Formats: sequence, C-alpha cells, structure tokens
Amino acid sequence: MNNTQIPLVDLVAGYKPVEEQIRLAWDEALSGMRLFLGPNVQAFEREFAEYCGVQHAIGISDGTNALHLALRACGICPGDEVITVGFTFIATTEAILLSGAKPVFIDIDPKTYTMDPSLIENQITPKTRVILPVHLYGQCADMDPIMEIAKKHNLFVIEDACQAHGAEYKGRKAGSIGHAAAFSFYFTKNLGAYGEGGMVTTQDDEIAKRIKMLRDHGSEKRYYHDLVGWNARLDELQAAALRIKLNYLDQWNQERRKNASYYSQHLESTGLVLPWEAPYNQHVYHLYVIRTPYREELRQSLAEQGIGTGIHYPIPTHRQKAILDRGIITNSLPHTESLSDQILSLPMYPQLTQQQIERVCEEVQRFTTEYISR
Repeated sequence: MNNTQIPLVDLVAGYKPVEEQIRLAWDEALSGMRLFLGPNVQAFEREFAEYCGVQHAIGISDGTNALHLALRACGICPGDEVITVGFTFIATTEAILLSGAKPVFIDIDPKTYTMDPSLIENQITPKTRVILPVHLYGQCADMDPIMEIAKKHNLFVIEDACQAHGAEYKGRKAGSIGHAAAFSFYFTKNLGAYGEGGMVTTQDDEIAKRIKMLRDHGSEKRYYHDLVGWNARLDELQAAALRIKLNYLDQWNQERRKNASYYSQHLESTGLVLPWEAPYNQHVYHLYVIRTPYREELRQSLAEQGIGTGIHYPIPTHRQKAILDRGIITNSLPHTESLSDQILSLPMYPQLTQQQIERVCEEVQRFTTEYISR
C-alpha cells in the first residue's frame, strides 16, 4: 500500500491559500461585532448577485433552507406538486416536503445525469406549481426547454444550484435562469464556507422581498412580524470568508476543469463511463464521477492504495425510507436506479496536483486491466 493519502477532498489544502485573509477578515468582523446581517453579509449578497448576473442574492443559513424558502416565497403550500428528480441529495426533496408540497419524480438524462425535459409534461397535473431541476456535480440541467414548458403551463422554475457555483448554461450563470435558485456553501462545495451557508438568487423583486422576510422570522422591520418565518440568516463570519473565496472561484473552477480533463484523457481507454459535458454547458466539476459495474471492487482497490472516493448517491431519493414512509410511491426510474449502483466519485479539488491525479489514474488503469482480465 502507498502510504501517501489522496483524499476525496482536501480541505486543508484549500484553506492554505486564503488562511491569512480569512483570519484578518474574521478579526475585523469580531472587532466590530456587527453580526446581525452585518456588513459582510450585505456586501457578499451584492457581490454574489453581480457574479451570477441577477438583481438579488439573499444570504441564507444553508442550502436546504435556501431551497425551502425559495419554494415558500413562490407561494408553494400543502396540496401543491413539484416536479423534480430522485438523483440528487435528499435536501432537494426535504425542501419540497417542508413546504407541504408533494415531490413528483422523473428520470434523468443518462449522459448528463440531470433532469430529462422530455419527461416533464407527462407529469404535469392541475396541482403542479414548480419544476425543480438539479444542476448536478457542477453541470447545469438543460434549462431552455424546462423554461419553455414552465411558461406554457404557468409554472415556477427553481434551480437547485447547490453544486454549481460558477457553472454556465449557454453563457448564463447557474442561478440566473429560473424564477429563483438555491445555492449551498457547505464546506466541500466549489464555493464553501467554514461551516454552513446558503443563498437564494432571483430577478424577481417580490420573491426577493419575501425571502428576506422569511429568513428573519417573517419580519421586514425588526420586531414587526407579517409572516410566520424561520431563523435562517447567513452568518456574518461565514459571509466574510465567502467574500474572500468568491474572488478565487473562477480560478479554482478552471483548476477543476483542468483536473477533469486530465482524468478523462488518461482514463479514456479503461472502459469506464466518464463524465460527459453537454456542448451548451461549462461544467465546474464539483465532483468527478465515473461509472462502472465493478464499483465496489474498484473502490476497495483504491482505498487499499490510500485513495479516497465517494458515492453520490448510493440510494435514489425516491427510494429512501424517509420518503417511502410518507407514502410517496414512484414508478421505476431506470436511469436513476442503474446509476446509483455504478457511480464512483474520484478525488477532485483545485489543489489536486498532477502527480496525485497521475497516481489515481495509474491505480484505476491497473485495476481495470487486472480485474477485467480475470
């Protein structure tokens, strides 16, 4: 076994380039003690809105609440239906359920792993209010047909952009296309906090106004509460760190793309199914996910060599016990279900060195040659 570890994500390596700036920003924030939606939250909201090309960005406590409040701000309530996918982290579905609505799951495109727009209209009913596509692994869903269907049927579109900071669809940033979008700043994301954080982006003034109230106990003026809301504000210290890291996001995304390109070039002959970037997209590779029917064997082989991997995600959302216990039954989603048995995430982060990627590729190549020849 090689004693040099290559983790799935190296948070320490990601912290080193910004450590001094983060410490100074936190010292300044704590010296001023303006911690309630303070100057860093306000500045980060402006900066992130400008980055995404939208009118409004509203800082939220985390990505799950960002999705939930986006649904609430669009008026979603019990009895409504939201069309989404099961091939995602469960937070997407949790947000729908927290709003009182019912998730209606459709299958994914087998190449991009994002929502298949051709399946949407068959699931629209008089109760449908929202289409909620997921920009998975750093790649946007095919948004133009989704938006066209939504316009035709007078539906909202809320982008789950929690894994797509800086990703582009036909030159437009993720989070700028739907009626609203939700981002997560969980610490492993392309733009990650040192704890939790989230954001809702929108072009709609009324949605933005409602989000701001809902995140702060339904209040527009302190101690005056017009709505029943939540305590879901972005933390000032996290905003201070995120402002600094936002300056590096494009550079870090380019490093991810370079790393992904190296992987793809050197794994092309292995017989594995490699990530596919749609021609209308700029993928930012939050994760680099391969497919193989020998997933568990490959994962074990890499672990023995000190190489970290992940499975995103082993059980589709619509098959999770928490969802089935609510009586939500979904017909088979063949692409979703077959992928869940085969996907494997390889190490991916901006500071991954070429030497580390070469070693991962060598071990994958060795495994595929030896295992398949047995």
